[in-house]
Amino acid sequence: MSSRVPILKVDDYWVVAIEETLHDQSVIQFKEELLHNITGVAGKGLVIDISALEVVDSFVTRVLIEISRLAELLGLPFVLTGIKPAVAITLTEMGLDLRGMATALNLQKGLDKLKNLARMEQR
Repeated sequence: MSSRVPILKVDDYWVVAIEETLHDQSVIQFKEELLHNITGVAGKGLVIDISALEVVDSFVTRVLIEISRLAELLGLPFVLTGIKPAVAITLTEMGLDLRGMATALNLQKGLDKLKNLARMEQR
């Protein structure tokens, strides 16, 4: 069964835009499908955009952190984009630590950040 979250490959980069609130089971399903994709087909980076989300609960946040760490272990740079101010405040108030996770304002800036990282690694 496939998740409702589109997982796309654009110019050798994995691009995910979470467009609706995910419930616990759909988050787990999304994570499993994403990990299957990124371990099966090589990519230069992974960007997940959450700009459409008004609320991000602690479980979704923990899964995003797990995905970022797993991507790092696989040597796949990761950027989380589109964190709204209200979401950032809520995450901070919940005590969740996003330090060490690369972030960007929007999807385009996230892709630009990944492309810059790839260029730096080629040097």
